[in-house]
Amino acid sequence: MTGMALAVAISAEPTEAADQAAWDKTFPKSEKVEHRKVTFKNRYGITLSADVYQPKNRNGKLAAIAVSGPFGAVKEQSSGLYAQTMAERGFVTLAFDPSYTGESGGEPRHVASPDINTEDFSAAVDFLGLQPSVDRNRIGIIGICGWGGMALNAAAVDQRIKAVATSTMYDMSRVMSKGYNDSMTKEERTKSLEQLGQQRWKDAENGKPELGPIYNELKGGEPQFMVEYADYYKKRERGFHPRAINSNGSWTVTNPLSFMNLPLLTYVAEISPRPVLLIHGEKAHSRYFSETAYQAAAEPKELVIIKGANHVDLYDQVNLIPFDKLTEFFTKNLK
Repeated sequence: MTGMALAVAISAEPTEAADQAAWDKTFPKSEKVEHRKVTFKNRYGITLSADVYQPKNRNGKLAAIAVSGPFGAVKEQSSGLYAQTMAERGFVTLAFDPSYTGESGGEPRHVASPDINTEDFSAAVDFLGLQPSVDRNRIGIIGICGWGGMALNAAAVDQRIKAVATSTMYDMSRVMSKGYNDSMTKEERTKSLEQLGQQRWKDAENGKPELGPIYNELKGGEPQFMVEYADYYKKRERGFHPRAINSNGSWTVTNPLSFMNLPLLTYVAEISPRPVLLIHGEKAHSRYFSETAYQAAAEPKELVIIKGANHVDLYDQVNLIPFDKLTEFFTKNLK
């Protein structure tokens, strides 16, 4: 090997110090797992970016879990924390950026789709099932916040998903089409659709979609749950990440359109006989989403309410996130 070739070979193997310096997550790096960045394509040809976490000193093929969410977050935030922690507990895990967000592909940017983002979970299952360290018959998924609804929808349509858990789940189609606590009137819905239609004319004239105002910029007088969102997404010492829409950007103005007529949880009962675990905070403004999903789901199902927790507590507060329960659930159901 020539000196130049040797130098190239050495540079291709990052040192531990270099790996630490390149760590771009909002949570500390675990010494118990191996981490690597990967990409893969979904069924629509969009390239998804993800982080794989694997237990060190593993033997044989392991059960695997794909994780995504919250809505407007990136894999370097809550989903990565969940993935790394579950890898510490013996699973191969993958935290991914959904289409059109973070480091994943798709144009235009900062748009969501109940169909494509459901597909993103199945594409993650595709990827995991091809890994030599994974038993493809033992794959589950975790959806956080708005990706909880996507995860339930994915499990309903994709029989390869053997178990599904959600944490602090939002049904984005319900909240966008009906408002918080289903408070939107028919007249308000009609007005909203009229405004979205007019915005489409503006976007067509401009040749690109207009973005809404920057998220989580507090001006005073906001509801408590908005204050809690800002506390997570805007604080650099907690959950801020420059690539996260909720930290540093906004969705397109017309983003609600595809959610208005496509209820995500229509077929949630068809997940059965595969198990469903729904986790929510006692004090979360969004708790009703998990309670309704629990009522709609068929057995086996379980609803776990975390005493004293609000919505964003389950993003990163490891003393409140029930990782023991998640471990028990996936160990039992990904045998």
